[in-house]
Amino acid sequence: MNAALRTVGTIAVVALAYFATAQVGLVLALVKGQVTPLWLPTGISVAALLIAGRRIWPGIALGAFAANISLSAPLVSALVITAGNTAAPLLAWYLLTRLGFRPAIDRLKDALLLVFAGALGAMLVSAVVGTMALRFGGVIAWRDVPAVMSVWWTGDAMGVLVFTPLLLTLPKQWRAPPARLAEAGVLLVSAALVASFVTMSGARLLFLVFPMLIWAALRFQHAIAAPCAAIISVAAVMSAAGGHFSTTTLLTTMIVLQAFNGSVALTGLILSAITSERNEARRAIERACEQLAETVARSQEERVRKRFGRIVPPG
Repeated sequence: MNAALRTVGTIAVVALAYFATAQVGLVLALVKGQVTPLWLPTGISVAALLIAGRRIWPGIALGAFAANISLSAPLVSALVITAGNTAAPLLAWYLLTRLGFRPAIDRLKDALLLVFAGALGAMLVSAVVGTMALRFGGVIAWRDVPAVMSVWWTGDAMGVLVFTPLLLTLPKQWRAPPARLAEAGVLLVSAALVASFVTMSGARLLFLVFPMLIWAALRFQHAIAAPCAAIISVAAVMSAAGGHFSTTTLLTTMIVLQAFNGSVALTGLILSAITSERNEARRAIERACEQLAETVARSQEERVRKRFGRIVPPG
């Protein structure tokens, strides 16, 4: 009974989180008020499935349906889009679990699986299904299908790349010296300030965010690199939605924006995974050296005992 209640509660929380973050994402929509370049609910859905298992999928479906109905979408279109938005995270969960993905993302393999299986591969489902639903629902014309599908796909993929690592690797508690905590705080604040400045000033200064992102990945791995990547990506999308990110055409803006967000997400994700893998290898070597030293010491003691153990001390 308690397990069933916990499952129902988890489903309700996932549905509420999906709907709330969908409203935030739709504020930043750049195509017909329907498609956003950074779809937060997808990242939340994949993370929830990896943490709680596939039994919480009704929460994703309920949240997606409520989000689509709130846009006054036709019932059939809302149902079809909901099916695509539910199927894509489920496919991502299935592929990741079958291929040996670890939610800690502490190996390069995990980072690559999240990129290619969880984000780029699985999110094609929601992009194709959603775009076709908009087309046959009369929301977009055939000439807009390629653009809408590409924006939908990259938006869902960016949601997975930016927010799934953030949720999966949130530290349950910080146990670190005050100086290290201060360093982490300075990194997060600096990332927010620099990201706001460079995204408002156009695409020419975007490279300035990468030193902080690399610093966060090398020093703190996902615990700080993932929040930094999320802050930078959200700042870039807000700038694009406000018309400050680029003054060129929508297509050019989308290409630059998604290339930038993809570079930010991949830099933080892969560099953090490689650093975690290196640190674990170093700890394994240290443990092996300690065990070897203990074995050698015990062996020497045994040899001494065998050689001198029967000698009776004088007196």
